[in-house]
Amino acid sequence: MAYGIVHYFPGGNQAQYEASIAAVHPGRDIPPKGQIFHAAGQSEGGWTIMVVHDSKESWEKFRDEILMPRMRQGIAGGFPTPPEEKTFEVHHLLH
Repeated sequence: MAYGIVHYFPGGNQAQYEASIAAVHPGRDIPPKGQIFHAAGQSEGGWTIMVVHDSKESWEKFRDEILMPRMRQGIAGGFPTPPEEKTFEVHHLLH
């Protein structure tokens, strides 16, 4: 079952997003394995990223093996703190 993740970075901005994506994605327009949807943009008071993975397991693998280790190391110019996170099992997905 598809799995949705919403990340909100209070005070985040586009430059931090671009630096962070460059550090955790295989390429600017190439999503990590298992990610089937990605959208991001400025939101009230910060930056929001919405993604859908093909399964909860593919999300957890990306989170545990790539995303969080790189964030803990620090990403030059990237988001300085972990995001506020909400997750959900996707009931309906159009793309």
